[in-house]
Amino acid sequence: MKKFVAFMLALLMIAAMLAACSGKDDKAADATEPATEAATQPASEEATDAADGDLAYILNKGTLVVGITDFAPMDFKDDDGEWIGFDADMAKLFGEYLGVDIEFTEIKWDSKELELEGKTIDCVWNGMTLTDSVKAAMSTSVPYCRNEQVVVVKSDIADQYTTVEACKELKFAVEKGSAGKDQAEENGFEYIEVKDQSTALMEVDSATSQAAVIDSSMAAAMVGAGTGYEDLQVVLTLNSEEYGVGFRKDSDVTEKFNAFLAQAIADGTAEEIASLYGIEGMLIK
Repeated sequence: MKKFVAFMLALLMIAAMLAACSGKDDKAADATEPATEAATQPASEEATDAADGDLAYILNKGTLVVGITDFAPMDFKDDDGEWIGFDADMAKLFGEYLGVDIEFTEIKWDSKELELEGKTIDCVWNGMTLTDSVKAAMSTSVPYCRNEQVVVVKSDIADQYTTVEACKELKFAVEKGSAGKDQAEENGFEYIEVKDQSTALMEVDSATSQAAVIDSSMAAAMVGAGTGYEDLQVVLTLNSEEYGVGFRKDSDVTEKFNAFLAQAIADGTAEEIASLYGIEGMLIK
């Protein structure tokens, strides 16, 4: 009897030891499972985008989001509310070239770098002057248009303000974050900042401001006889500059754009569109 009890106790001890070992193995397996799962998970979307490049990111989502402002003749709306203009029309063709849709988004010009970095837009394509600050903040294309910053005043006082020195007594309106603002500062003009260049012209037209610094391309389309601002006049050219398109820093889309632009210039497409909007003389070939 004693031998039988001892035998049963031994069996119970062995069973207990086996159960304990089994529990430890299960826990070890559970502990390693998440690590194995994590190792096989794909990287975050942001990390994947960085690895694949900006072009892959845009092709994957199927849309190129273009940051613009209301800026004739580069970007403006027709009677049906569709964005047209030299830049808008070229952007649509670039979308076809890449095989993606184009989406236009109005932005605050002084926030363009933040919009680009935050991926709310994929490029800035809006008669953008290639300033040193723009080149430092973005990957910029080759220049495609020549431009100038000009002073606009009411026609009835135009003959009084043909020099920088004379213009220093005027109160200017300039677009926030623009090359026009840079020129106002550089020349010592007193100014207020407004949303865009169209607003700057409205300021002068309504006599809220006495003058504006805007792009010569816009002045040619919107100021003087036969335009919406017949009582305004360009009195002074302040500088010369060039337009380019801005993409995210180190973007591989820039190279694609440069190839597209070279092709559009070579086959006459760019000149045809420039002629449509009266800026053929500005086009860099």
